[in-house]
Amino acid sequence: MSFCKYKSHVEVGDTVVVYVNPRLMYSLKIKEKEVFQTRFGALRHDDIVGKPYGSKLACTKGYVHIMDMTPELWTITLPHRTQIIYGTDISFILIQLQLKPGSIVIEAGTGSGSLSHSIARTIAPNGRLFTFDFHKERADAAREEFTDHGLGQIIVVQHRDVCADGFINIDQSVDAVFLDLPHPWEAIESASSALKNGGRICCFSPCIEQVQKSSESLRNLNFMDVETYECVLRPYEFRDWSLKKFKYDPSRVNSSVSHVDQNNPDVGGDTNKSDEEIYQENDDTNKRCKLDPKLKTEHSLDNNDDHKNDDQDVNYFISYMNNEVAGHTGFLTFATKFDFTAV
Repeated sequence: MSFCKYKSHVEVGDTVVVYVNPRLMYSLKIKEKEVFQTRFGALRHDDIVGKPYGSKLACTKGYVHIMDMTPELWTITLPHRTQIIYGTDISFILIQLQLKPGSIVIEAGTGSGSLSHSIARTIAPNGRLFTFDFHKERADAAREEFTDHGLGQIIVVQHRDVCADGFINIDQSVDAVFLDLPHPWEAIESASSALKNGGRICCFSPCIEQVQKSSESLRNLNFMDVETYECVLRPYEFRDWSLKKFKYDPSRVNSSVSHVDQNNPDVGGDTNKSDEEIYQENDDTNKRCKLDPKLKTEHSLDNNDDHKNDDQDVNYFISYMNNEVAGHTGFLTFATKFDFTAV
């Protein structure tokens, strides 16, 4: 099985995707006489072998689909050994590093191999990815996965602390370098020695303080076009929502805010509040109403029975942001090595 080639039917030894719904998928290596448990019951591996990819298979209590593995689906279903880079950042990194078939790339550190799979597919079949990790067990696990996924001829995994030992035996032949390290600025000088003239570098950093140090190091080494980006994923979903229709009366809202009982200043309002403070109170109320439709109806009606007769259900087609987002805060700093003396 290879992440770089299309296959029509499932074979023993393939790593496939068991698709339940858009939010629930599993990676599964097919073995003889094995059984996999899903939320819909047992799924026998022998029933999967020989089936076309995309097939709908019956479990004990429902159905699942079997999909061919891709780097994008691997990012969603892979076993996490470290925090990973997700699709939004990956696509931007591949474009900004100007990768293409035949490119030579350095990656440090390897981590869970999320980005490695996408790089390998982009530079296949003749490119090479040299990926480094200072943690021996992670490097060994990644090497086994790459071989199992048919990427052993493209990806070379090495156990090394590149901040201390650098990228040895790789001199001025690399098209791009990607650094996802706790202290990426400590490896930039070595990366510069490995990059060819015109090569691109990217540093992934979770905080702006790391960005500042990396950018300073890049400028000191005469890198050009130093730029930092933040990719933010905000997926929206859509649904029908039934809300109460109500009549809006501006005079009642204004009076409720500004009216003060002269005999009892504590009732009705605070004459010492500025217009800005009153506006902030109204804005906070509106925000709460948006989150709670029931509160919105009750607040607008102001508990007045004269308005309740106007209530009726109204259906709306609304959009809202999903609170569960696969991603994390991170900054991508790119730069280009250019040596004028070599021109």
